[in-house]
Amino acid sequence: MSRSAHPAGPRYADLLPEGHYTAPPADLNHLDDKVWARTVARGDDGVVTVGGIEVTRLAEEFGTPAYFLDEADFRARCRSWADAFSGDADVFYAGKAFLSKAVVRWLHEEGLNLDVCSGGELITALDAGMPAERIAFHGNNKSPEEIERAIRAGVGRIVLDSFQEIVRVAHIARGLGVRQPVLIRVTVGVEAHTHEFIATAHEDQKFGIPLAGGQAAEAARRVLGLDSLELIGIHSHIGSQIFDTSGFEVAAHRVIGLLKEIRDEHGVELPEIDLGGGLGIAYTSADDPREPHHIAKALREIVTRECESAGLRVPRISVEPGRAIVGPTAFTLYEVGTIKPLEGLRTYVSVDGGMSDNIRTALYDAEYSVTLVSRASDAAPMLSRVVGKHCESGDIVVKDAFLPADLAPGDLIAVPATGAYCRSMASNYNHALRPPVVAVADGAARVIVRRETEEDLLRLDVG
Repeated sequence: MSRSAHPAGPRYADLLPEGHYTAPPADLNHLDDKVWARTVARGDDGVVTVGGIEVTRLAEEFGTPAYFLDEADFRARCRSWADAFSGDADVFYAGKAFLSKAVVRWLHEEGLNLDVCSGGELITALDAGMPAERIAFHGNNKSPEEIERAIRAGVGRIVLDSFQEIVRVAHIARGLGVRQPVLIRVTVGVEAHTHEFIATAHEDQKFGIPLAGGQAAEAARRVLGLDSLELIGIHSHIGSQIFDTSGFEVAAHRVIGLLKEIRDEHGVELPEIDLGGGLGIAYTSADDPREPHHIAKALREIVTRECESAGLRVPRISVEPGRAIVGPTAFTLYEVGTIKPLEGLRTYVSVDGGMSDNIRTALYDAEYSVTLVSRASDAAPMLSRVVGKHCESGDIVVKDAFLPADLAPGDLIAVPATGAYCRSMASNYNHALRPPVVAVADGAARVIVRRETEEDLLRLDVG
């Protein structure tokens, strides 16, 4: 067994190098605009507010742990992406980041399309009223039942992920008398500078059909030969939490090279390319994400330049931001339970949630920031590790942060930028109850995903 593995999970404490953390911030009470949702502020009394409501009041009404989502911020980010890509491009919100019926309605109202990757996400989208023609259906192993439901509903596109899926979708579409629009997802051999488990364009992984060895060209050949499929474009996704568009430049070069191959062999110029999502957000003050209009400008320039070089018409571009929209709009509110100083090391701050509501730190080695929000403090900074209440040494929410030395049980602390993947990947580990998602706007708060109850747990356990 390697030193970095342990039967019960990762052993972080004895593996972190000395000096891995940064110096404490000048002001522990400061709320960095890059990291926090737009309506979050600290009041004159030191209590943090969101949408004009104090977190202490939210905790009293909805309990902790809980996710609080700034609806005005979510809608504003939708509009920013829609405006940046208006006219000659489409924006598909990646529902895997976080999806609920309220979110679907907001997306519909703000003019965004929706990307789903399971039957559950699809039925949520349809039930909330998203027009099927504005839905794209992803997934590396879609079941026949999921495919049939998607085609019957009239989804605007299915993204084909394998040779078997070409046959499967074609067969089901033919049986339903439908000519289904599809894209082919290709792996372009570009590895984004990100964690191994969230980099998705290198060839040794489960997604897509490789360009290498002519496999993607063969996939296009097969799709174009099937009457029940309409090939409308090529899809590529190079990873997640990306800040540099240079990876997209290499990916676009290779995708457009495939478009040229298809044009030269079949006399067909495909009208679309989807460059995926994966654009990063600020989890800490050190992160520096790009604004949607900068991203749109860069991608348009890249695609236009590559198409001119290949002698192709510029196709319509699609992008799939998920985290970049919902990630910064929410924070997780916790109550401090126990505080355990370890002389010469750090102080362990245990909260009433943990890896059941945020698995990303344990799974991806993700970094977060954390702030005392129920009051202000002028105490000295204390090197802290925020941990959960689960039976795992790897149950870490924030690996290294500075909290005030007068932190006490009962204080409320909040971890920002938890809108993406935290609720989506939440679990019932140790039979924990998954937290609610509460939307806050203009001085009002409402539950959009309710907290699980003990009755929910027992109802599923049929004995």
